[in-house]
Amino acid sequence: MAQATSPAGDIVGTRNRWYLGLLLVAAPVLLVCWLIIYPIIAAVVQTVWVPDADGVSRLSLESYRFFFSDGYSLANLWITLWTTLVCAILLLLICLPIALYLRFSEGRLPAYVQALAIFPMFVPSIILSYAFIRVLGPNGMLDILLNAAHLPKIRSPYLTPWGPVIGLVWDHIPLTVLILLSGLGNVSNQSIEAARDVGAGRLIVLWHIILPRIGNSVLVAASFAVLGIFSAFTIPYVLGPAAPEMMGPFMQRTFRELYDPTSAITQAVISFGFCIVFGLFYVYSVARNQRT
Repeated sequence: MAQATSPAGDIVGTRNRWYLGLLLVAAPVLLVCWLIIYPIIAAVVQTVWVPDADGVSRLSLESYRFFFSDGYSLANLWITLWTTLVCAILLLLICLPIALYLRFSEGRLPAYVQALAIFPMFVPSIILSYAFIRVLGPNGMLDILLNAAHLPKIRSPYLTPWGPVIGLVWDHIPLTVLILLSGLGNVSNQSIEAARDVGAGRLIVLWHIILPRIGNSVLVAASFAVLGIFSAFTIPYVLGPAAPEMMGPFMQRTFRELYDPTSAITQAVISFGFCIVFGLFYVYSVARNQRT
């Protein structure tokens, strides 16, 4: 004979599950607040609450006013935004065809292509930078091959704005391909075959069947790429020009060489302000997926 449960017992059980859920997420939430939220708030307070000549802390936006009025700082911000935008566009243009090929192809060759696409994930940034210099740098392998073929030398992208672009795109290919490939898993073969049965070509299938299904994945991939590229340090530091420089090397040089922690923290806060915009796109994408 089944035992009846009272409404009061159901309410108590629901509350216990609610408390258990809070306990499960308490540790990571506290860790995020301690290691991320608190340093962000402290950095903002430190840049707007500055001690004056008398040692009295006063509200001041002088560090931000200096950044947005300094030509060199604005040039560094602009080259960072330009590099981020170019890299994000190139990543989508390169990785989307690779992901489409891996999703809709069969056989052993796609497995080799996937292994090559994921391989950069296991190469440290400093090794990638060294390989870039040895191949595309001045008197590198490309110059040697061109000279052996009696062809004119080309201008090396090393120590130019295109150096970090090439290195960052190559470095972010694995994650972008994996995210897009995961999104393509939601596209069924039946829907594509049905579209082809009514005479739809490849471009029509891509535009009306595939892209609408992977819109969230494209947004997530672009957000991760932008956040990773905007905060990159090693590749822009080694392969990029001395001036203008991306925000990562700019912050490090301001802190370590100019001994100006307030300006360095201001640059970090401004960089975080740009990154949080793209982070909100990611949060919006996740929330929309949960609603659907």
